[in-house]
Amino acid sequence: MDKINLFSPAKVGSVSLANHIVMAPMTRSRAIGNIPNDLMAEYYGQRATAGLIVTEGTSPSPNGLGYARIPGIYSQAQVEGWKKVTSSVHKAGGKIFVQLMHTGRITHIANLPEGAEVLAPSAVQAKGQMWTDTLQMQEHSVPRAMTAEDLISTKNEYITAAKNALEAGFDGVELHGANGYLLEQFLSPFSNVRTDNYGGSIENRSRFVLEVAAGVAAAIGKDRTGIRFSPYGANGDMPAYPEIDATYTYLATELNTLGIAYIHLVDHSGMGAPAVPHEIKEKIRNCFKNAIIQCGSYNLERADADIQPGQIADLIAFGRPFLNNPDLVDRMKNNHALSTDLKMNLFYTPGAEGYTDYPVFAG
Repeated sequence: MDKINLFSPAKVGSVSLANHIVMAPMTRSRAIGNIPNDLMAEYYGQRATAGLIVTEGTSPSPNGLGYARIPGIYSQAQVEGWKKVTSSVHKAGGKIFVQLMHTGRITHIANLPEGAEVLAPSAVQAKGQMWTDTLQMQEHSVPRAMTAEDLISTKNEYITAAKNALEAGFDGVELHGANGYLLEQFLSPFSNVRTDNYGGSIENRSRFVLEVAAGVAAAIGKDRTGIRFSPYGANGDMPAYPEIDATYTYLATELNTLGIAYIHLVDHSGMGAPAVPHEIKEKIRNCFKNAIIQCGSYNLERADADIQPGQIADLIAFGRPFLNNPDLVDRMKNNHALSTDLKMNLFYTPGAEGYTDYPVFAG
């Protein structure tokens, strides 16, 4: 088969892309009042040469706003804010999916609006702390175990958020099933100790994830629906368990039957987490026939190699390099040096500094 050019046109589901490069979802905490704004529109517009942008984690519910200043997509004000973002990206020729992220137990109640509560599959507190703007660092709150009614209402929140995403101009939706947030909390026997149809066996622990995926796909189209997984990931107090490979093989098989546009696999070993074994990536690839996006400390050489025929990935996602290289695609295409000036202390601060003030290549 012919060699694939990383910079040639690609496709996920029904969405045509300018290239095989994805801007990975990255929390940036600039949504004051949890509403997307002009500064965010500028930030995403600057990076629209990516074939596909996946936004930062965006909550489908007031209950899912785990972190300070992250956006939601459950109110009309948020929809109107996101319209500025999607318009900015589309004017620059890009495509953009919103990542729906309900943080579940990874939160502190101080980060939630009045009337919201910390929900999770089970009342199991996550280890660790998180930042709150009002109380600074705090232990994660103990969640309330979701009732049967909570399962239905939360699934419906995802579905409504997906419909809101299309109203806001997004090209599709990525469900965040990774990094220890609500969907992954259902998958792990450590965070899910339920004794009903949503706990115990692999099929039961996968049930809520698959119901959400099916509901979103039915609402906006399976060709505009993707999901992100982090098997063997340690974020969010997610220790490894014996059934990991079987769990993700089952999920990939069921999602293939559902026919969603893509599975996005993230490997955080470049930042100190356990590596995702090649074997589980191969199992997912063998079970899932639509697009697979791989993410994890990629450079140009590895990205080019990993999308070739016979390999696992169809597209490659870059994270941090997009932060200080808004023109990352052009730099890589033209073999220009990448910026190494990355202001890590400004990753999650409000304001333009360390956000929209990184320059393009000057020659």
